[in-house]
Amino acid sequence: MRYLFFSLVVFYSLSANSQTADQIIAQLVGKINLVKDYSVKANIKADIPMIKVLPVNATIYFKQKDKFKVVSKGIAILPKQGFTDVSSFLSNKNTYVAVDGGLKALNGVQTHVVTVIPTVDNSDIVLAKLWIDTKNKVILKTDLTTRGSGSVTMNYVYGTQLAFGLPDQITFTVDIKKFKMPKSISSDINNSEKAKKSKSKIGTITIKLSGYLVNKGISDEFFKKKN
Repeated sequence: MRYLFFSLVVFYSLSANSQTADQIIAQLVGKINLVKDYSVKANIKADIPMIKVLPVNATIYFKQKDKFKVVSKGIAILPKQGFTDVSSFLSNKNTYVAVDGGLKALNGVQTHVVTVIPTVDNSDIVLAKLWIDTKNKVILKTDLTTRGSGSVTMNYVYGTQLAFGLPDQITFTVDIKKFKMPKSISSDINNSEKAKKSKSKIGTITIKLSGYLVNKGISDEFFKKKN
């Protein structure tokens, strides 16, 4: 029995490792494409050094391939990288090359690390390093280097919508000096003496997602309407 268990573990490890980076990305994109549209409730908490930002509730709407809308009564710091930018980028295979980084454990989960490098000049993404759970075909972590927002790290937690690859929580770690914030908050950061003196340049944005409605149909006109 022990030998059989050991053999199965070795077989799974070899099978996972035998997949090419392109195959892993293709499986990931296949799962992304299961979702034609969705709406979801979001609770957004931003921890920005020396700046007070109150938690905000919002509703997020998405439709393939890159329609995205946020409805909120407050100022929602909601990075698109974790919702549309990365998935849209990966879906266009002709715009990048994928490099295998091997297996690595992440929070007790065996992941396959893949580095994605754009091959086009107009991409905002400069480099993406992905920790992919190949068993469930989802990204658990992304280190992203962008032209517009500097470096962004995203950690994903899955639960209710794992079958669709949609997370229950995303935590963003951003460089507040480079990351694109709403104008009012950006102004506070630039004008605050405390913020200027603060040694910390790292901010975190935690988004908890609940009440998904997946593939129920959202019209294109909805995304054109003002909130």
